[in-house]
Amino acid sequence: MKLFNDIKHISPERWSALAAIWFVVSVMLPNIMLTATENYGFWTAACNLVLPSGIYLLWVTAARRGGVMVLWGFIFIFFAAFQIVLLSLFGNSIIGADMFTNLLTTNPGEASELLANIGGSVAIVFALFLPLLALSIFIVVKRYRYGATFRRRMRRSGAAAMAAGLVLLLAAYLFEGGSVLRDRIFPVNVSYNLGLGISELINVRRYDATSEGFSYDARRTGRSDGREVYVFVIGEASRACNWQLYGYGRETTPRLARRNDICLFRNIVTQSNTTHKSVPMILSSVSTDRHDELYRRTGLPALFNEAGFDTWFVSNQAPQGAMIDNLADDADHVEYLSSDYDMSLVERTGAIIRDNPDRDLFIILHCYGSHFCYHQRYPRDFARFMPDDNVSISEQHAQQLLNAYDNSILYTDHVLASLVETVEADGSCAAVLYCSDHGEDLLDDSRRRFLHASPTVTYYQLHVAAFAWFSEKYRELYPERFEAAVANTAAPATTRALFHTAADMASVESPYVDVSVALTSSDFDCDAPRFYLDDHNHAEEFGSAIGLTDEDMTMFRKMGIERL
Repeated sequence: MKLFNDIKHISPERWSALAAIWFVVSVMLPNIMLTATENYGFWTAACNLVLPSGIYLLWVTAARRGGVMVLWGFIFIFFAAFQIVLLSLFGNSIIGADMFTNLLTTNPGEASELLANIGGSVAIVFALFLPLLALSIFIVVKRYRYGATFRRRMRRSGAAAMAAGLVLLLAAYLFEGGSVLRDRIFPVNVSYNLGLGISELINVRRYDATSEGFSYDARRTGRSDGREVYVFVIGEASRACNWQLYGYGRETTPRLARRNDICLFRNIVTQSNTTHKSVPMILSSVSTDRHDELYRRTGLPALFNEAGFDTWFVSNQAPQGAMIDNLADDADHVEYLSSDYDMSLVERTGAIIRDNPDRDLFIILHCYGSHFCYHQRYPRDFARFMPDDNVSISEQHAQQLLNAYDNSILYTDHVLASLVETVEADGSCAAVLYCSDHGEDLLDDSRRRFLHASPTVTYYQLHVAAFAWFSEKYRELYPERFEAAVANTAAPATTRALFHTAADMASVESPYVDVSVALTSSDFDCDAPRFYLDDHNHAEEFGSAIGLTDEDMTMFRKMGIERL
């Protein structure tokens, strides 16, 4: 009762002051955390603490009535909450442009799965900011005002901090270089990335207009006496180092390992660690360093349409409102199964092959693969590595998370082996091409990184599983392509190779098909540099420029990749 009476007698000025101080301290938490996690120089680190604090102090006291500017500053609260959750998940990095695009294109089911497993950090954010918002609404409704002395002191402190921050910013530009304000000062950097994310979504929405009239001028340079069937499988979050075929200690790919006709590509790295960007680049002829051209060209289904194939795009993921959907829509037939498990893709492929006996087929399958939550990606019959409980993301649960991930790879092996058998049973001139869109972090080393799509990458997110299978008739008709694929199993490539490999595999020729990038071509260029598309869509050569560390390079060497 005494506590209630004490609260009841707090003056309006003190309630207003409490909300103002609470706001400034809470939205400054990301700046404090980023100063500790990012590799900032002294001047940048100091500026990241001083300049934003001055801005927040001036902002929160810009109006005389308390609570008003807290509510108007909701965007700062949103940025701070998002950043805190991100840091709890990845351990470092600011909110990237890709993060905003992911936020707007991820389906609700995937989002709920992730949120359910990062409940601790989400609870902290709610506990930090919801009472602040509630208090501010209460203050606004009551029309409370700041005390004149408090507001004057806050504004003077803000002006002094802002002036000092500007001096530190100038010093950071002079002594440390780079785009300090745009790339390193929170929340300016996040605001810039939000703008990039919105710009990319606008480009996606305008795709029909910007790509109108584009043609591959495609033609086929070879043809079997019978029909031909080509299946291109896009995997999800399947990193190479957890495949038995790549030397992993667990039997995660036993069915594929028993086959002696799998052409395993051992040296493929992704162009991007996020699905909404990696998959469109896989489906496009555009080179990594010409990303803007993506919106002016059609994709792989359109190429095969022009070459006379009956084209199918069958996905086990939901439509995302992203660039993937635009490129998929060019296929003659587009289906979203949204099934619990990827085996439905195999069953649908078998039906397509049976129901179209007189058509040359090109089928693209988009898997759910090893997308988090891992334990939901396979039936219980494939729960070989135990325990695989549905647990929150934390270091203490690392083994359970790894077990569930490995079980998802085991199920992927079953799906892919069954797919090869299904295509093989038709007896056509046929081939299956598989590649994952990106890899995944699984709390693997001292960095304790998890998932993918972070602005800074790791070996585990980059090195992806990929293989090709060729039917007996294909090997007889196109021996030079089969032999080239075998010869290129260790060739250094990125996921850019998949578009050109699929085209060359099916004897599809176009001014936009580059055989020097095709793994089925003896002209494959092993000396070409490999590029990664960073968060700002700049192509960077693989290496320290994209944030790789000694730990990453050690893993690449362990997997037999000496040169990036």
